[in-house]
Amino acid sequence: MARVALVTGGSRGIGAAISQALKEAGYSVAANYAGNDEAAAKFKAETGIAVYKWDVSDFAACAAGVAQVEKDLGPIDVLVNNAGITRDGFFHKLKLEQWQAVINTNLNSLFNMCRPVIEGMRERGFGRIVCISSINGQKGQAGQTNYSAAKAGELGFIKALAQENASKGITVNAICPGYIGTEMVRAVPQEVLEKRILPLIPAGRLGEPEEIARCVAFLAADGSGFITGSTLSANGGQYMI
Repeated sequence: MARVALVTGGSRGIGAAISQALKEAGYSVAANYAGNDEAAAKFKAETGIAVYKWDVSDFAACAAGVAQVEKDLGPIDVLVNNAGITRDGFFHKLKLEQWQAVINTNLNSLFNMCRPVIEGMRERGFGRIVCISSINGQKGQAGQTNYSAAKAGELGFIKALAQENASKGITVNAICPGYIGTEMVRAVPQEVLEKRILPLIPAGRLGEPEEIARCVAFLAADGSGFITGSTLSANGGQYMI
């Protein structure tokens, strides 16, 4: 029987690539999404991957969503915490709502999603949790104190959770992408991309969503059980740690 994987924010961008890579690797995949019904329906029609709508910043919604996925597909073996938002602004102008929205969606969601699955993983003696953090959680980024704080928090989260669950066959790891060629990044004016972004990347190009997806598939595999509490940087050499 195929292992079950749940990907939050799994119907668009990097998340969509992750969902498809896991399906191709033989997993039974559920893709969570927050609000874009049209995009989710199109993704489901094109890939055959089941989609589920709920807000990852809402604990009750996450518990209900996980329960529905497990009812439909079976116990969740792999959880990919990919959902995230930005509400950028320099800190001296940042509004409380901007701070709270990003912390709730990008960081508090880790508790909301992991808590409903961790006991089952422990009982079954197997689990893979992969969190999609960011290069800006490693180095910080002006105008993104909220986002950088949340993404840095993810790195502390995976290290602690990894230690608690390593003896139960559960791995917990993070991936920190750099600039990836998603719809949002490719919408940046070409002049800005060529003069201000690409020169920062030694590889001289944007990453592709599929490259992040392959990182996830590697960490999610049964054979990756000795890798836990690790942070995998995928940024073209932009930031080395």
